[in-house]
Amino acid sequence: MMLDRRSVLAGIGLTGFAGLTSVRAQPEWPSQLIRIVVPFTPGGSTDVLARLIASKLERSIPGKGFVIENRPGAGGMTASGQVAKSDPDGHTLMMGHIGTLAFAPSLYPNVPYDPVKDFQPVALVAMLPNILAINPKLPAKTLSEFIAYAKANPGKLNYSSGGQGSAAHIATAYFCHRAGIEATHVPYRGTAPSVNDLVAGNIQFTLTGGPAVLPLAEGGQLRVLGVAARERVGFAPDLPTLSEGGLPDFEAVQWYGIVAPARTPRPVVERLNREINTLLSQLDFAAALAKDGAIARPETPEGFGKLIASELVLWREVITRSGIKAAE
Repeated sequence: MMLDRRSVLAGIGLTGFAGLTSVRAQPEWPSQLIRIVVPFTPGGSTDVLARLIASKLERSIPGKGFVIENRPGAGGMTASGQVAKSDPDGHTLMMGHIGTLAFAPSLYPNVPYDPVKDFQPVALVAMLPNILAINPKLPAKTLSEFIAYAKANPGKLNYSSGGQGSAAHIATAYFCHRAGIEATHVPYRGTAPSVNDLVAGNIQFTLTGGPAVLPLAEGGQLRVLGVAARERVGFAPDLPTLSEGGLPDFEAVQWYGIVAPARTPRPVVERLNREINTLLSQLDFAAALAKDGAIARPETPEGFGKLIASELVLWREVITRSGIKAAE
């Protein structure tokens, strides 16, 4: 009999990890307020996900409760460095993401932490697939047509992002390399203005998160050509993957997950992982994520750790090859 992913996760919610009994045998955890540090200002995707997770965990992990601490600064590195040096007692967590855990070491010369050595992966939370969007005035209806047009006009196309060294900047540079096209990056102060100029026709394309471009595509102001994910996504099922469109195995997704300081007790990590995975398997929670263009992605601590390690290698190559530097 074949079991689907939801059935397996439901089983996890019922039986739990073997380490759960260890946590129950240690009533001292949690013995105080659990902090989830967000290394950015309130309102962004990292903050929204952290608050959503915290509000749900308060119901399944009785104790002193959870609190969100926003600590912006230095592209997320200030807070990340502080969390890495926090006591590994299970009371300090961080909502990490691709920028702080995979991009930063290659973008900045003096990162105050090692994403692999200084953090204990707890749970992957969500993937936010990037979507290739172009100005509809371009004579291209498919990915292959767009690539052919770009190759016929080398250096004449511009692509936008929410800033120098941003996720959209790095993802689009990777796309250009894989597609074999030449284009000029134009950074903006935020995703909204970068997409607005794409609509205006001052920019020709971008590869960014779905929430920023899908509503505009539905209104005919943009044309979306594909999603940079391994498979089609539930919130846009008719949109082909870029791999289907002619870039084999192309994937460029933003991801978010909970990490803790290295050496956080294993029973605590397993308890948190179990509770978060059970939460991610719930249809209403997955639906809430989908509204923001995100996909719930349950994973083991080891699986999340492997993702971080592999992404560090991939994006180091992309950033080095493209000569991308963080904004000063």
